[in-house]
Amino acid sequence: MIQSNLKSRLHENLVGTHISMPDSIVSEILGRLGFDFIWIDTEHSEMPLSTLRNHLTAVNAGGTPALVRVSMNDYNHVKRVMEMGPDAVLFPMINTPEEARAAMSFCMYPPEGRRGFGPLRAVNYGIDNIDEYIATVNERTCRFIQIETETAVKNLPEIVKNPYIDGYFFGPCDLSGSIGELNQVFGEKTQKLIKEAIAILKDAGKPIGVSTGSTDPEVTSFWHDLGINLISTGTDYDYILQGARANLAAMRTFMK
Repeated sequence: MIQSNLKSRLHENLVGTHISMPDSIVSEILGRLGFDFIWIDTEHSEMPLSTLRNHLTAVNAGGTPALVRVSMNDYNHVKRVMEMGPDAVLFPMINTPEEARAAMSFCMYPPEGRRGFGPLRAVNYGIDNIDEYIATVNERTCRFIQIETETAVKNLPEIVKNPYIDGYFFGPCDLSGSIGELNQVFGEKTQKLIKEAIAILKDAGKPIGVSTGSTDPEVTSFWHDLGINLISTGTDYDYILQGARANLAAMRTFMK
């Protein structure tokens, strides 16, 4: 399988968008629009692994790298995702250096990790050279973690010492929830934690990302102005909702 050059671009300003719906027509459309990456979510969505495979195929067919947020920091789950050959994998709710080490080990072959061997779509079901895949996949695949709790921020000086984490994404809503202010993303306490984390990550020279459902330019520029260079914005279902809502409102102006 031909891998993308996403990893070589992680210090650039990159724009992604989210997929949560099960139909791969969605990923086929979004994968051809020119996003720098497509975030396929298995943490909060209903999609089974077979649906994830279809999304990966459709996104990659459009020439776009696919980032999969796994549903949990679990060895067997991550192994099955990795066998499908995502360009990037993202671990939610990583709070400690120990959790970060485990996550990285799940998606890398020995000696760096302990991923079991059995790639399927990742080697085009045996069409690709397997030895070449083994020799290069640890280096080519992007590995990210999400910062979603106050605990994670406090542990970040130790977490960033892990050499295998390629970048960090904020989950600002859950971060606000961890201090008892759920959905107060722009609240003073949440923003203080985010700025504290950004300073640590900048000092370590790490790419920094954020996930937001908003497509409001003021919101996305706010995150960029904080020093965040990987922004995943908008969601598939909200594109439908907003487009349908705007269409209905326009029609109601003369169809009375």
